[in-house]
Amino acid sequence: MTDNNQETKLVVITGMSGAGKTVAVQSFEDLGYYCVDNLPPALLPKFLELMKDATNNIQKVALVMDLRGREFFDSLFEALDVLGEADWVQEHILFLDAKDEVLVRRYKETRRSHPLAVGDLPLKGIHQERKILDELRGRAQRIIDTTNLKPRELREKIVHTYSEDKQDIFSVNMVSFGFKHGIPIDADLVFDVRFLPNPHYVEHMRPLTGLNKEVSSYVFKWSETQKFNDKVLDLLQFMLPQYKKEGKSQLVVAIGCTGGQHRSVALAEHFAKKLSSNYITHVTHRDIDKRKGH
Repeated sequence: MTDNNQETKLVVITGMSGAGKTVAVQSFEDLGYYCVDNLPPALLPKFLELMKDATNNIQKVALVMDLRGREFFDSLFEALDVLGEADWVQEHILFLDAKDEVLVRRYKETRRSHPLAVGDLPLKGIHQERKILDELRGRAQRIIDTTNLKPRELREKIVHTYSEDKQDIFSVNMVSFGFKHGIPIDADLVFDVRFLPNPHYVEHMRPLTGLNKEVSSYVFKWSETQKFNDKVLDLLQFMLPQYKKEGKSQLVVAIGCTGGQHRSVALAEHFAKKLSSNYITHVTHRDIDKRKGH
């Protein structure tokens, strides 16, 4: 059950269709919020009940409620009143808005119909939606106008506003793998290190892994490894700030050798250690235990 001595933060994300609610909920997800997209307002009291009784002690929640659930929208204010009566919940409404001409342009770019004007002009739906949401806009604790904001800038604004400790949430995930088991599907960058001398052919090292100091020393004693190390680190130190600037919350860097046991493991550990002084780093050795006999 939720600890009644600690308030649960609940952000209701709403606003004009096309104003950036998808980017907003993704940003809250990056901040560690439990997120629910398109929750019908009529289900909010039941959702609160489940939250209060939850054994996983959820403390930060973000809900998107908009006119995609317009058949339930009349019950929104009633649901918000119920929310306001819950003394264990800290309620906050975030309303996203943009100028009509910008919303029209966004609809044209995506070739989507406005939810209130399916098959009709987007501007007609926008005017109708703005009228419906006018009272809700006045009730919001924070309004963000996304007219001149790129998705990356909106994300940065939300992170800056709602991050509790304002810390950098960008992280680097180093993944070692074996090409014979396939390339990780979630990799952003892939480096092939099969050209480096292979400890597999040193008999007593064959059952060991790149986590072993002797194997790691073997991998790094070669000039090819040292040159590769310098060039990749130089490349990453240039690229990572650019990815971060573009708005990515994490980057997956995959290092692959033949079996994912020796060279890729040693290099993934090394790169993660080198980058850890400037970035949050995580290391995963996907195929380290897939060698014969395991």
